[in-house]
Amino acid sequence: MTASTRGKLRRMVWLMTSRPYRYWLVVAIIVASIYYAWGEITRTRGAQKVSFRPAGETCGTSGSLRYCVFRDRRGTNGDVVYHLHGRNLDEHIWNDDTYMTALIQSDWQRRPELPPTVVTVSYGSTWLLTPKGEKPDSGLLDDFMVRLPAIETKVGRLRRRLLMGESMGGLNVLIAGLSHPDRFDKVAALCPGVYTMSPFSSFSTIREAMKRTGANPKNIFGVWLMARTYAANDAEWRRMSPIDLIESAGPDYPALYLSNGLYDAYGNFEGTERLAEMADQRGIETEWHPIYGGHCSTDISSLAAFLIS
Repeated sequence: MTASTRGKLRRMVWLMTSRPYRYWLVVAIIVASIYYAWGEITRTRGAQKVSFRPAGETCGTSGSLRYCVFRDRRGTNGDVVYHLHGRNLDEHIWNDDTYMTALIQSDWQRRPELPPTVVTVSYGSTWLLTPKGEKPDSGLLDDFMVRLPAIETKVGRLRRRLLMGESMGGLNVLIAGLSHPDRFDKVAALCPGVYTMSPFSSFSTIREAMKRTGANPKNIFGVWLMARTYAANDAEWRRMSPIDLIESAGPDYPALYLSNGLYDAYGNFEGTERLAEMADQRGIETEWHPIYGGHCSTDISSLAAFLIS
């Protein structure tokens, strides 16, 4: 070590141990300690739980698809609801006593009618049911539809086949239900990722949409990135966009339940409201439930009634 280097080190040590620096170091430690202590005192230590009887659960796999079959312990009515979950959830979410699915079960258990069997399906924490295209991750819609018969051998004879999903799952159930309207009787899409614009639109168009809807830019970037993982171009996006799929719909399409919070941070209210208007114009039986709240705020009573009626 050279004399010059040793001198620099001695000066650094002197600066760090001199009174002004010691004073501010102590102040910084005290402030950090207070901030940490306050965070510990005020952090949430629990969650509001739902009072309900969890459904019986049997799980399995079919290729890359994981699924669980849930049956109310009183029995079921012969219908099957396929639940397609939101991002970062999985096929076990139906019995989670802090999630909205527990509220649905609690509502059903207060009714005299038997509820449907529920089959939750998952391809992982993040996925879109897109037709096969240029992207290697595309094609899950085709895979899902092919695997339904095998899953239903575990369920028994069906009366009706229904779809329900929230957020990412809300978009997925619309893609499946509007792409294969002859296979489903009802579709409940909660806070679905529906937009009047395309992720392949210009930056100025996307920016205007964010301003118009109040969407969080970070969320929109995540949606943009995810969409481009499954669609190679605007033409492929339009093959899965509910706004485009509804154009060819008619009265024989599945009944729709659409719900969205006014203050949805993903900017989904505008697109979902537009979809509800278009569906109604085409004679589709449609329930539109605008909610005064944020992303995935849901009117549980009307949703539970839609799925059981």
